[in-house]
Amino acid sequence: MAPLQDEPHGQPLRVSVRHLCEFGAKSGDLDLRFTPAPTAQQGREGHLLVARRRGMDYEAEVILAGYYQGLQVRGRADGFDATLQQLEEVKTFRGSALAIAPNQQALHWAQLKVYGWLMCESRTFASISLCLVYLDVADHSEHPQSADFDAQELRLFFVELCTRYLAWAEHEAAHRSRRDAALHNLEFPQLPFRPGQRELAAGAYRACVQSRSLLVQAPTGIGKTIGTIFPALRAMPVRVIDKLFFLTAKTPGRQVALDALQRVRQSGLAGTAFPLRLLELVARDKACEHPDKSCHGDSCPLASGFYNRLAPARAAAAGAVWLDQANLRSVALQHGICPYYLGQEMVRWSDVVVGDYNYYFDRSALLHSLAVDNQWRFSVLVDEVHNLYARACAMYSSELTHAEALAARAQVPALVRPRLDDWLDQWQLLHDGAQRDAPGVDWAVWDELPQAWLRALQRLNSTLGEWLQNTPGHGHRALLPFYFRTFAFAALADAFAEHSLCEFDTGPGAAVLTQHAPAPAQAALAGLGEPDAGQAPGRLTLRNIVPGHFIAQRIKSADSMLLFSATLHPLHYYCNLLGLAPQTQLLDIASPFRAEQLTVTVKPISTRRGQREQSLGELVRSIAMQFAARPGNYLAFFSSFDYLELAMRALRECHPDIAVWSQTRHMDEPARRQFLQQFDARGQGIGFAVLGGVFSEGVDLPGERLIGAFVATLGLPQFDRVNAAICERMEQRFGHGHDYTYVYPGLQKVVQAAGRVIRSATDTGCVLLLDERYRERRYRALLPSWWAGALP
Repeated sequence: MAPLQDEPHGQPLRVSVRHLCEFGAKSGDLDLRFTPAPTAQQGREGHLLVARRRGMDYEAEVILAGYYQGLQVRGRADGFDATLQQLEEVKTFRGSALAIAPNQQALHWAQLKVYGWLMCESRTFASISLCLVYLDVADHSEHPQSADFDAQELRLFFVELCTRYLAWAEHEAAHRSRRDAALHNLEFPQLPFRPGQRELAAGAYRACVQSRSLLVQAPTGIGKTIGTIFPALRAMPVRVIDKLFFLTAKTPGRQVALDALQRVRQSGLAGTAFPLRLLELVARDKACEHPDKSCHGDSCPLASGFYNRLAPARAAAAGAVWLDQANLRSVALQHGICPYYLGQEMVRWSDVVVGDYNYYFDRSALLHSLAVDNQWRFSVLVDEVHNLYARACAMYSSELTHAEALAARAQVPALVRPRLDDWLDQWQLLHDGAQRDAPGVDWAVWDELPQAWLRALQRLNSTLGEWLQNTPGHGHRALLPFYFRTFAFAALADAFAEHSLCEFDTGPGAAVLTQHAPAPAQAALAGLGEPDAGQAPGRLTLRNIVPGHFIAQRIKSADSMLLFSATLHPLHYYCNLLGLAPQTQLLDIASPFRAEQLTVTVKPISTRRGQREQSLGELVRSIAMQFAARPGNYLAFFSSFDYLELAMRALRECHPDIAVWSQTRHMDEPARRQFLQQFDARGQGIGFAVLGGVFSEGVDLPGERLIGAFVATLGLPQFDRVNAAICERMEQRFGHGHDYTYVYPGLQKVVQAAGRVIRSATDTGCVLLLDERYRERRYRALLPSWWAGALP
C-alpha cells in the first residue's frame, strides 16, 4: 500500500498520536466525577505484565510514524502479535471496567485506530485486527475489546483527524512566526530606564538566553515586573521558547503583571494587534459559573457537551489574543462551555500564562505537568519570591485528625467500615503509646512515621477508592474530601525525610484542623458529622520546612527561571530553603532611593508579648506625636490581630480626633479595596494592618496617599514548641537555626511593610520602628542598606 505522503524535506510539523486524538477525537461531556486512576508505576508494571503474557512472536512497544501533507504523526503502540496480525493498546484502570466512560473509551479507540493505520502503512497490510485491552491493576485481569478493520477505513479515519489538526497547526505555526518576529523587534516600553532597571533587565536577559536560573534582589520602585517581563519576552525567539509563565503569590501581583504586559502590547506594533497570546489563570472557585453544581454533564449545563463545542470556542479564544479573566469568561459563555476548563485548554495555545504559584509548584500543578507532557521549552518568572518559601511549605505539608476519621465512620459504607475501624484502632494505639512513653506530654516530634498506622491508612485508601470507583453516581460529596486528604497524606508520607517534621498532638486542640488543611477541609469535616464523644483526640502532621527537596526539580525543569523580590536578605537563606542549584546566578541591585527621602526613628519600647500592656501608653504616644508633627496618611503594622486591636482601642480612647481604620480577619476583595481607598491624597488618618498580611506588600500608595509607617515588634514568629522544633532542625541542616526560624522571616516582613512608604524618587516619608531591639546591630544589619544614613 502506497504511503499518504513521503517524508517531507525540511522540518515537518510534528504531533504525537495521543495529542492528535485528544485534539480531534474528544467528544461529549466534561466529566470530573471521581475515578481513581492507577499510579504511573502501576501503569508501567501493567504494560510489562501484558507483554510477558504474550507469545514469542509478540513485539512490545512498536515505534510507528507516518506523514500527511507535511504533518508527522508518531507514537509507540503497546504491542503487535504477528501470528494473529493483531495490534494491541493497553489501558490500565482501577475498579470496574463498566465504569469507564463511553467518551473515554472512544478516545482510546481513536488512538488505536491511528496506530492501526500507521502499522498498515508501514507493513503494507490490507487489513488488521485491533484489540483494546483494559487491565485491572488490582487483580491483573484483562478486559479486551477487539475488532477487524480494513486499511482503507483506517486511512480515512487518520486523514480526517490529520486534516482537522493540520489546519489548526498551520495557523499556530503562522502565529508563532509572527510572534517571534514581533518579539525580536520589541523595544522597552517605559523609557527612560529607571535607576537600576537597566541592570535588572540586562541580568534577566542574560539568564534567559544562557538558560540559567537567576535570583534577584531588586528594590521597590524600580519597575521589577516590566524589568523582567521585557527581557524574558525578547529572549523567547533567541532561545526558541514556547511559553513564558509569570507566577505570583497574590491577586494584586497578577494584576501588576497584566498591566505590564498590556504596556508591552501597546508599544509593540503601532496600529496593529500585537501577536502575543496571553492567558490569566484564576482559581476554580472564582471562575465557576455554577458553584452549586458538580462538574459533569448531568449536573452543569456548561459541562454538558463541552467537547462538542470546544473547537469553535478554542478558535475564538485564540483569536481574542488577550485572555484575562473577563475576556476568557466572555468567550466561554458565548459558546456555552465552562470558563475555567476553557482556560486549562488554552494553556496549550498561549504564549504567556499569568497565574498563582500553585499552578507550577504544587504537587499536581497544571502548568508543570503540561509542560513536561508536551516537552515545551519554557521560562518562568517568579514574582515576590520571598513568599514562595511559606507557600511551598504549605503545598508539601499535610495533616489528619482522629476526629475526622471518627466523623467519617457514619458515612462510609459497610464494605469500607472494617478498614476504617482498623485505622481508628491504630489511632488509639498511637494515643495510648504516646501517653505511656511520655506521661503528661501532649505534643511530640517523631523521627519516623508510625508504620502500622500508615499501613492501615493505605489499606483504607485502597478499599475506599475502589468503592468510590465502583459506585458511580452515588452521593460522594461528604466522603470525597476525606478520601482526597487521606490519599494526599499517604503520598507525602512516601517522601518523608529530614526536610519535614512528623508531629503528633494529643492536646485539647488536636481535633481541629490547622492552617495546613485547605480552606474547604473544615466544611468537609463538618459535613461528615460530629465525632463520638469521649474518644481520645489526636492529630498527625507532616510539616514541610525545607521545600527545596520538592521544588528543586520544578526549577530545573524550566529552561530559565527568574526569581525576584525586594526583600531577599540574606540571599543564602532563600537559596538553601528553595533548593536553588549552586550555579544559580545572584544579582543584588542597589536602591535608587536616597537616605534623605526617609526619616527612620527607633523608639525604645518593649513590645515583647509579656510587656505589651505596660508599653502600650508609650507606643500610642509615639504614634500620636508623629501624626501631630506631620498630619497625613499612615500605616501602622502589628504582629497579630490581637495586638493590633489592643493598640487601636488605646489610640481611639486617648486621641479620638485621629481617624483610624483597620484590616480585619478574613477580609474579602471588596473590603480590601475599601481599606485602600481611604488612603486619599487629601485625607488624614491611620490604617492598622498586620505584618506579613495583604497590606504589607504589593500595595502602591504613592505621594501623599501614604507618608509614613509605624512598625511594632520585630515581626518574629511565635516562640512556641513547633518553632522550637523547626529551629533545632534548621540548626542541624544549615546552622544559624535561630536566624532561619525567627530573625530572617521576621525582618523580611518588617522591610516589606516599611517599603510601602517610599515608592519613587520623589516620595518622602518616615518610618517609626517601635521596638528597642532595633538598636541592636544584628537586627539593623538586615534592614535596607540605603537606610544607613537615615537610621539614628
